Amino acid sequence: MMNMTDMVKHLLIINIIFFLGSMFVPQASELLALHYFESDKFRLWQPITHMFMHGSPLHIFFNMFALVSFGSTLEQFWSGKKFLFFYFSCGIGAALLQSGINYYEFHSLVNQLSDMAISTSDIHTMLNANMSDGTSFRSDLLEAQIRPLLEQYNFDTNSFSILFQAACENQSYVVGASGAIYGLLVAFAFMFPNAELALMFIPVPIKAKYFVPIWIVGFDICYGIIGGYLGLTNSGFGHFAHLGGALCGFLMMWYWKKNQFNNNRWN
Repeated sequence: MMNMTDMVKHLLIINIIFFLGSMFVPQASELLALHYFESDKFRLWQPITHMFMHGSPLHIFFNMFALVSFGSTLEQFWSGKKFLFFYFSCGIGAALLQSGINYYEFHSLVNQLSDMAISTSDIHTMLNANMSDGTSFRSDLLEAQIRPLLEQYNFDTNSFSILFQAACENQSYVVGASGAIYGLLVAFAFMFPNAELALMFIPVPIKAKYFVPIWIVGFDICYGIIGGYLGLTNSGFGHFAHLGGALCGFLMMWYWKKNQFNNNRWN
């Protein structure tokens, strides 16, 4: 493994500081995680700050392991400025795709309630009512918070289920550097297609040009997205954010390769 480079080292330190800080300041997630952009909790800085927030020790460990492993190699061949630009671009690309999917799913749900003639202020109140027990969203907590409104608009079991799903979309948030990391994986496969990679549970090395697409299709598209919509899986990962980072990384690498961008343009 190549020695850790400067920008990678700085990113690693910042991520660790954010992770340790969030353990002592629980409100950090509310302020720094990426909330749905129509939510009351969304802030303009969150598309950047969410990349430094992580949900568990394993989450930050695997992301930082990948950052050091792949990021140091890329920075060594690029430059610090070019690497940093690529990293943040992929992270923001991940946030944009995830937010776009959230927008589509949120409004698809809310539109199903349109015939109930709920006022704008009341729907806002219902969608933002506190329904978290600190670890998950609970429909019984939502019901207890907004029971008078549910009775006023004659909610039945089906319409309440739709409302609860919409409230979950509105109040959920995304954390982690995974989107940026996926961009690094794609860049690595572009630059070193024949480098052999292996996972702990797959002892046979696979060339990067095959490994990265197989991982994205298998884990994120098949297991995460398709399995999630079919109700077969609930991985808890932001698979659309992963795809957003990978797609942004692919488009940037394709453009740079086509136009022969080099380190001199970043000095």
